[in-house]
Amino acid sequence: MTGGNRSTHAHRSAARDRGRGRGRGGRLLATALALLVLVTAGVGWVYLRLNGDIATFGEDGLSDDRPAASSKGQNVLVIGSDARTDGNSELGGGDKHDIGRSDTAFLLHVYADHEHAVAVSFPRDTLVDIPPCRLPDGTWTQPRSDTMFNSAFTVGRTAKGNPACTQNTVEKLTGLRVDHTVVVDFRGFASLTDVVDGVRVCLPNDVYQQDLNPKRATRGERIFAKGEQTVSGQKALDYVRLRHGIGDNSDIGRIKRQQAFVASLLKKVKGEGLTPTRLLPLANAATESLTVDPGLGSADKLISFAMSLKDVDLHNTKFITIPWRYQGARVAIVEPEADALWAALKADRTLDGQNASGKNGDAGPSSTATASPSPVSGEGIAVAVYNGTRTRGLAARAAEQLRSEGFTVTGTATAAAQNHIGTVIEYGSARKEQAATVARLFASAELRPVSAPGISVILGQSYADNPSATPAGTPAAVPTKDTRSADDDPCSNLSYG
Repeated sequence: MTGGNRSTHAHRSAARDRGRGRGRGGRLLATALALLVLVTAGVGWVYLRLNGDIATFGEDGLSDDRPAASSKGQNVLVIGSDARTDGNSELGGGDKHDIGRSDTAFLLHVYADHEHAVAVSFPRDTLVDIPPCRLPDGTWTQPRSDTMFNSAFTVGRTAKGNPACTQNTVEKLTGLRVDHTVVVDFRGFASLTDVVDGVRVCLPNDVYQQDLNPKRATRGERIFAKGEQTVSGQKALDYVRLRHGIGDNSDIGRIKRQQAFVASLLKKVKGEGLTPTRLLPLANAATESLTVDPGLGSADKLISFAMSLKDVDLHNTKFITIPWRYQGARVAIVEPEADALWAALKADRTLDGQNASGKNGDAGPSSTATASPSPVSGEGIAVAVYNGTRTRGLAARAAEQLRSEGFTVTGTATAAAQNHIGTVIEYGSARKEQAATVARLFASAELRPVSAPGISVILGQSYADNPSATPAGTPAAVPTKDTRSADDDPCSNLSYG
């Protein structure tokens, strides 16, 4: 009996142990399933929240005359808005009833190979042609010539600005189709830098309150110390908005500093890994203050686009400013260098001439050297030629060159002044494109709008010294001056201007 009882007890103990095992396993499984449900529900809740936070602007404001999508790459227009709505006035110190303006803007071209990218900045004072844009009442404006770039965002004078008009302007200027447009305001920018725990920057000297606000009567307190530091939130916003107290106090210098900041931000995000888990808090911070086109108007589309950039190499991510020169207090675009830049992006060629279209057949720097340049055709274009130097026979030489390319030369003469250093091409209303064609025959020629009709070429000493600097039909070199890579040390150029 005793043995039997002992055997029965052992059997029951084993059964209980097996039961406990199944219980523990069941409880663990149930707990895991519960956690999975909670995590899934949590991610779903975040996605729902993101979708609720993303604001879009209407496609009805986009032009009917848009460039064709000729590249496998993508073009994303990024606009930094200084709109004072939705709590932004506290960060910017401006009137919350004021209209929205574009404080900065750049076009990000992601090449078709998804390994290269370039961001082209547009100075806000750049003189451009603004095409017809839609007003809040549904009517459209008349086109305007030689207007500051940032004026496009103010068309309609609404509190949140007019991103569609800025997109129309960029498409007209570049001939590139903008696939997506993203507007980031003060609050969104500050939140983004907080989420990544700050961005590394460098300053060449101490910076004070008066540098941020030149209207102050006194220098005020020091807001930035000289040297390397990490900034986030309001401090990061102050850094990228700062124009005075560093370098040459110009907007161009500020653009270079903004490029360095974005490069440092990309390096920080890329270094931590582009995964959906890491992107969700970034997206959550950004979307609270984002306005995007309908193509990016949902969380999955936005995160999917961000994930498509995960293979873009930091060294192959370049920052450049549109080829420019000062025209009085404003900024003028330099041709034909700017056209060469747009042509390179359209063909998915990098700034150093590599083929980044994702095709294997002609990759490498030699692809641009062997490409057949588009010929210059002067058919239907009439030009008057003036010698702006003391070199005799220069106008006749240029006239012959123009005629050989099909241009009609209406006359040659001596210019009013013979001290021109560079060649100037003056053009009247509606002649800008024709003038740009003329400029392809003259190296580094300056395009200058005038009130007089027609097109005039005023030859400078540069043409006298080297009349064949730009052979007919040869595209201009893509500008690479002041190019920054995303992996550059932010302390490598402290003044930025």
